[in-house]
Amino acid sequence: MAEEREPPPLPGVPEPQDAEDLFVSAASAMEVRLKLRATSVHDLFSHYLSLSEATEEVSLDSPERQMILSDGPSPAITPVTINPRADVFDRSPDQDEDEEENRDTFDIQISVSDPEKVGDGMNAYMAYKVTTKTSLSIFSRDEVCVKRRFSDFLGLHSKLASKYMHIGYIVPPAPEKSIVGQRLGRRSSAVTELDPDAKACLCCRYLLRTVKQPALLKDPDVLQFLESSELPRAVSTQALSGAGILRMVNKAADAVNKMTIKMNESDAWFEEKQQQFENLDVQLRKLHASVESLVFHRKELSVNTASFAKSAAMLGNSEDHTALSRALSQLAEVEEKIDQLHQDQACADFYLISELLGDYVRLITAVKGVFDQRMKTWAKCQDAQVMLQRKREAEAKLQHANKPDKLQQAKDEIREWEGKVQQGERDFEQISKNIRREVGRFEKDRVKDFRVVIIKYLESLVHTQQQLIKYWEAFLPEAKAIA
Repeated sequence: MAEEREPPPLPGVPEPQDAEDLFVSAASAMEVRLKLRATSVHDLFSHYLSLSEATEEVSLDSPERQMILSDGPSPAITPVTINPRADVFDRSPDQDEDEEENRDTFDIQISVSDPEKVGDGMNAYMAYKVTTKTSLSIFSRDEVCVKRRFSDFLGLHSKLASKYMHIGYIVPPAPEKSIVGQRLGRRSSAVTELDPDAKACLCCRYLLRTVKQPALLKDPDVLQFLESSELPRAVSTQALSGAGILRMVNKAADAVNKMTIKMNESDAWFEEKQQQFENLDVQLRKLHASVESLVFHRKELSVNTASFAKSAAMLGNSEDHTALSRALSQLAEVEEKIDQLHQDQACADFYLISELLGDYVRLITAVKGVFDQRMKTWAKCQDAQVMLQRKREAEAKLQHANKPDKLQQAKDEIREWEGKVQQGERDFEQISKNIRREVGRFEKDRVKDFRVVIIKYLESLVHTQQQLIKYWEAFLPEAKAIA
């Protein structure tokens, strides 16, 4: 009965006419399936880009594509070009930084490399070489090399977050110290320490995102981090790693949800953007989980392909028929090559797509954090107005009770709270202005980052599929030679 069963025909693939066309049809079927897979991936990311307000079409022959295909620096040595106005360092942080086409250009390149273990035992730690090349006059030298430990990066983020988040600046999230086992394709809930090279890549990406913001680039702590040979030891950075980040974010979210004052949003722009980021956060997390699952299954496919190659080789060695034995041996070699392709594609899935999605999930958490800070600023202003009203009522009671000895003190308190109300209104107006500018910059960077990475990822898929077809076409003559 089992011998009579035939697999259903593949859509769009003609049935073989005779035994000689069997392998030709199989190769055609594989090519169809590969094309369908590339199309589905392209549609998936096209749907994501439709969430953005503005996307720019990139030609496959554009200079950006050529740059992607060229042999560039390694992930841990990635240059970034910043184009601020010539007078950016003489401007206050709250001034708009539009009209990028009118800005003077200069380059700043940052690399994090050469992880080195320092010390022994419990006091041992990893030190990284941070190299900065720049033409900025605020730096003392054109090229600076310093040694930094991982906790220094966490400490820098902590300082920047405390200085800029409450005024509406999006501070890039700190590099992760550890990851959940599933991130690398392991179905485990255990927390796994990142290897030094992976940490170097994360630290480099963190610094690049930080210096892309002019307000953060000219911050004294950032300049000290990039130039000073010695830094004060960073403390209290343990909570910024691994599960500590999740606990901190959850506590912050709970604190906001428990606020007794509900903000009645009068600005439609902020209401729309908050909803947009909530939806984007949900969709990115779903896509991130799907890509992680893809990495896991592709790794499983690699393992099973290697097992199949080994079995085919053993069968070829035990086969008496010369042509069949040779064909089985060739098949084993093809499967070994395909196993390597699956491994390479799993790495592309992880390092190109999964890491980008995870990075933007954390970035959107930072964006939502500045919206929460705006709500807190509004609540503080409302509290000041309530207190001012109470002080005025108290003054009216003193006047009615004819107590001139306490009246002057009441008037002084009213003036004090009037100043606090005015300051609160200015703070609220300023943080709203900063958030508008920061969100605009964030959205432009987000579209650009995804555009570049998606094109590079799709090209890696095409390359993998072309290699598969090449391997099978080379094997076809051996299969036909079986007499």
